[in-house]
Amino acid sequence: MTLTSLYQSAILLIDKAYQVETNIEKVEGKSYPKEYLYSIRMVEELLSFKPGATELELLAARCQHLYRWDIPRNDYPVGRKGYHDWRGYLYQYQAGKAAEIMQHVGYDEKSINEVKQIVSKQHIKLNVSAQLIEDVACLVFLKYYISDFVKKHQDDKTKLVRIIHRTWGKMSKKGQEAALQLNIDPDLLKLILKALEQKS
Repeated sequence: MTLTSLYQSAILLIDKAYQVETNIEKVEGKSYPKEYLYSIRMVEELLSFKPGATELELLAARCQHLYRWDIPRNDYPVGRKGYHDWRGYLYQYQAGKAAEIMQHVGYDEKSINEVKQIVSKQHIKLNVSAQLIEDVACLVFLKYYISDFVKKHQDDKTKLVRIIHRTWGKMSKKGQEAALQLNIDPDLLKLILKALEQKS
């Protein structure tokens, strides 16, 4: 697929924005801003899951955690309500930031709105592209982040089961099938499957 000059210009600005983050992760001896690394993983997983992904889907994947560091989770109360309030505002904020960059480089309003809907996670089950990116986000979580999540919540099995169920429920059937094919630790896979057998 040939990507447009608008896409190339947008990616330059998106990746530049990610470099502002000060939370750094090291992978194979190389340092990355945490959310920039996540955005790279999103695009790589998207291209693996759907090699023919559209330009706008690629942009949406790259913007999933754009400026996430501006809205810390601890700015909101602890508990599920605080989490949902934070997440709801965050999705809209990230979508707005993506739209600003797209508008700046010259994308038309239709394309901007499409990416905004995907990044803000609107109508996921009805929007094919939004469901695609949600599948990819879940696959990235299961592939790279669930191990640390399990360690963090190993004393709260109820929460762990609930999160695994919630992640699974967000995915399409194709996404779930792909998840079972991931190259993850066998013990971790057993834990996931056991959790899915339980009630959320």
